Amino acid sequence: MTTRTAGTSPLVYARIAGILYVIVFIAALFGPIFVRSNLVVPGDAATTANNIMASESLFRAGIFSYLVIFLTEIVLSVVLYVLLKPVSKTLALVMTVFRLAMTTIHGINLLNQFFALLLLSGAGYLTVFGTDQLHALVLLFLDAHEYGWSIGIVFFSVHVFLLGYLVYKSGYFPRILGVLLLLASLAYLIDGLAILLLPSYEVTPIFLAVPIAIAEMVFPLWLLIKGVNVEQWQKRALESA
Repeated sequence: MTTRTAGTSPLVYARIAGILYVIVFIAALFGPIFVRSNLVVPGDAATTANNIMASESLFRAGIFSYLVIFLTEIVLSVVLYVLLKPVSKTLALVMTVFRLAMTTIHGINLLNQFFALLLLSGAGYLTVFGTDQLHALVLLFLDAHEYGWSIGIVFFSVHVFLLGYLVYKSGYFPRILGVLLLLASLAYLIDGLAILLLPSYEVTPIFLAVPIAIAEMVFPLWLLIKGVNVEQWQKRALESA
């Protein structure tokens, strides 16, 4: 019974990881992409504020989608650690910590969206601000949220680099998956740092978006469809025990 459990557990973890990736992907399409693109107008504080007030339920649903992402990320971090610790427990642990660090930063950063809601709540203590000032502050906090997100992505790029390295060295995943993840980690790092350090940088260029998109699609699909080479996983697990 022990042998059978050890043989099936890597596949179970792989499937779980794949499902969790899908949940993160769907939630990210809704909150960070759909809701923001429909409500936030870059550089136009008044229109952005009016959009949020007219669609407050949608804005709150976007916040909820972020919470779904963060809770899923925590579980995914642990599952990836279990899958890759046979390669190197130390590196797998460091990989996990960097993803959890990103999740922590993003979780705290979500307060910026709540601050935007509070500014539009009509509370009595806000009467000291004029309408234009309130709208400007709303856009300020939403822009701050985007910068906070990019800070988290810098930490995430280290996670993806270590993930790619461990996948490449594992022997129970195809090496090409590791290469794709390593390229994605470099793209994440360049994009995140460019947003933080270059004032004129606004849109992720195609040469950075493509490796990120490919890695984020191929790796989860592989986990869902193929999983891991159980025999090689067990071999590495015995060697590292």
